[in-house]
Parts: sequence; C-alpha cells; structure tokens
Amino acid sequence: MNTFSVGELHAFLTEQGVQHVTRDVSLAAISRWKIGGTADLLVEPGSTAEVATVMQAVRRFDVPVFVMGDGSNMLFDSRGFRGVILRIGRHLAELRIEGTRVSCGGGHWVPDLAMRLARRGLGGLEHIVGIPGTIGGLVLMNGGSQRKGVGEHVVEVTCVEGDGTIRTYGKDELDFTYRHSALQGRGAVITYVELELAPADPAQVRRAMIEIMASRRRKFPKNLPNCGSTFLSNPAMYEVVGPPGRAIEEAGFKGKAIGGAQVSPLHANFIVNQGNAMSDEVLALIALIRQTVHDRTGYLMDCEARFVTSEGEERPAHEFTDAKRFDTSLLTQVT
Repeated sequence: MNTFSVGELHAFLTEQGVQHVTRDVSLAAISRWKIGGTADLLVEPGSTAEVATVMQAVRRFDVPVFVMGDGSNMLFDSRGFRGVILRIGRHLAELRIEGTRVSCGGGHWVPDLAMRLARRGLGGLEHIVGIPGTIGGLVLMNGGSQRKGVGEHVVEVTCVEGDGTIRTYGKDELDFTYRHSALQGRGAVITYVELELAPADPAQVRRAMIEIMASRRRKFPKNLPNCGSTFLSNPAMYEVVGPPGRAIEEAGFKGKAIGGAQVSPLHANFIVNQGNAMSDEVLALIALIRQTVHDRTGYLMDCEARFVTSEGEERPAHEFTDAKRFDTSLLTQVT
C-alpha cells in the first residue's frame, strides 16, 4: 500500500462517517508485548455498521487489514504493518444485562465485564477475571483459564464477514472446542456477543475471583510487557510431561534471553519484553524452546501467541519459526 493510497483510504473512510481513523500509529504503543513498528492506518470503530464499512473499503482499495482487540496475544512485526489495523475496543463496548442474559460489544474489556457480572450476581465466568483482552477476541478463540472456555456461555454472536456482510451465528454454528471456534481464520470480526449465565451469590462469585487473581499474581509476571501464555497446553503432553511452563523450565530456559526477549524467571511459559525486544528475537526464542523441548520430550508445543507480518499475514507464531522466517543468526545469541 503506497503513501497516496493510504491518504485516499483515510479520506474515503472519513467521508463515509467512520470515526477514530489515525495514520502512522506505533504498534508497540497499542500491543501488550510493546513490540512492533508503524502501521499505516488505525481504525477504532464505534458500531457494527462502521466495521462493515471498513471491511468493504479495504476490499475496494485492495489493502491488507488486521483485526485486533486488546492485542494481548499478538506479536507484531518490528518492521511495521503496511495496511489497516481495525481495533475493536472501547468505542464498541456497550453492555446490557437483562436477568441472566448479557449482551455486550466485542470491544468490552474482559476483567471489567467479569466484575460487572459479579456485582449483578451472575456466575459461570469467574475464570475470565484476570484475562487481559476484549470479549470478542476471547470468544473468537474460546479463551478462558483453568482449562475452561467462554464458549460454554455464548448464545450467539454478531459479526462482520471479510466481505462486509453482517451475520449472526448461534452457538451450535460456532463449534467451540478447546481454544477454538469456527470463526477463527475466516477474517470475521465479532462486534457483539450474547451470553447466558446463571444466578449466583455475588459474595461467593467475588471470593472465587479474588482467589483467581491472587493465584495469577503469584504465578504470572506483571511488571514487564508480555502476551500471556506463549505456548498452548497440549492435553496429551500434559498427561506425560505436564504444562508447557514445566517443560520449558526443565529444559533450562527459565530466565534465558535473546536480546530484549526473555523467558520470565517467574513463569517459563511467558516471554517478557525487557524494554527493547524485537519481533525476531521473540521468534528466535520460541524456535529454540520449541526444538529443545521436542528433543527432550518428543512433543512439539504449538503457540498461543500469534505473529502478524508487515504484509498482514497472521498465524500462530510457531508456524513462522518452522518456516525460518526470522533472523536465524539470533539462535546462537541466547544468554
């Protein structure tokens, strides 16, 4: 996408009434990992209609688009992004609670949603309280903690397809399995989520969430930027070896670093940014960990973290390390 087309698309979106359109945005500033170059255009829509307008526009102008929420599990390329970042966040975060039925915008921040549900005496989603991210992103990947998934409580979702078509899907169409939904990989943008919860004692729900948060504070790094868990838990591997963090620690990587990317000394399944990490350094560390753990255990760990290239290609980070799409000379620079 050249400079002229960036300006042309910016002007077109503004003419169509899309608000909150910004040029030349630092991806490091809007991602949890604090890694990434400059994106040509950032759009933060305020309605499903605006999302549809953006999706139709990027097809018309033939430019890459990447959809993000809070950016909690994303690794952006340090070379930047030549296209449109469509960020579903605070401008699309309406919340409505009627009895046990909850409707919320895809950009609603997950910890805030969990606390609001607790105050209303609604149980079932206590496990999401400590997860940084938006509800749309959480539903897309059927995220959660304690090996639970939010999909259990989803009734339906409203989304915008890649061609700008607005669709509503019921739970039966979403094929929720562990950390997976049928919408993944289709370019669909979740704009609204409807949930069904169960009545619960607010005090009991709050106690459960306090315990979850205390456990997360003990186990997980907070002071340095990270994406949460880097590797997915594999049930077969879990039975024999244990969780990814244990396998990584036993392989000797806890506290190890390549450049500014470090395996957290607190929890080995977290890679933290010590302040100046580059995307290739993170990918190199992932590659080295993955190969070493495989050599030791026979299991290849897949990534929960996803990498977004400067051209807009987005897949689990390990797929790029398998293809050696990073500076492989960094593999010898572990300290």
